[in-house]
Amino acid sequence: MSLIDVKLDELEEKLGYSFKNRELLYRALTHTSYAFEKKDVTENYEVLEFLGDSVIGLIVSEKLVERFPEKSEGELSQIRAFLVSEPSLAKLARSVDLGKFIFLGKGEIKSGGKEKDSILCDVFESIFGAIYLDSNFETAKKIFENKFIDEMWQILEKTRTYKDYKSYLQEITQRDFKTIPQYRVIKEEGPEHSKEFTVECWVNDYVSVASGKSKKEAEQLAAEKMLEKLGIL
Repeated sequence: MSLIDVKLDELEEKLGYSFKNRELLYRALTHTSYAFEKKDVTENYEVLEFLGDSVIGLIVSEKLVERFPEKSEGELSQIRAFLVSEPSLAKLARSVDLGKFIFLGKGEIKSGGKEKDSILCDVFESIFGAIYLDSNFETAKKIFENKFIDEMWQILEKTRTYKDYKSYLQEITQRDFKTIPQYRVIKEEGPEHSKEFTVECWVNDYVSVASGKSKKEAEQLAAEKMLEKLGIL
């Protein structure tokens, strides 16, 4: 048995799911840097990540409607955006030590790729894209419920990041500083379907920086950091 097969076996055991087509799992774990270095590897996880993003989004949406029937559509959207954000999905990935299973190029390994939130989040999504293609949506949902739902609720209970920090920050700065926060995108990275945005937030001489999978998410995280700098949180 090859080292790759040993890796795949261990991850399948952690997930509680055996792939009918193991090539899908291998592809879901293959970073672009690894595919570039290995001439016999022609595919990476990006398309599966694109699919998995939708699969996880629907699973989380269903669970939120079940858990919070009294909340409005706007409130549910805010909570979902937080739960499917890069930091949250990276935490779920770490709960099964996903980083150790990812196939990375040498340079990416040296730069700590196995612990990067962006890569862990991408691979977590790609895994669920692969499960969906290998089986169906109900199977993907069952695995999420069995392996990750408790951790997801714990993440939600331990933080208030899903709240509208931008609005809260604006209220505070208008009241105390007679100004409003300014936001600017300073970096965009990644392929078109999976970009990461880095945003700066200014309030007078204070500056905060944060990254997210959308401009909106990055601005919310930057606003949260600014509130921490100002001693509000």
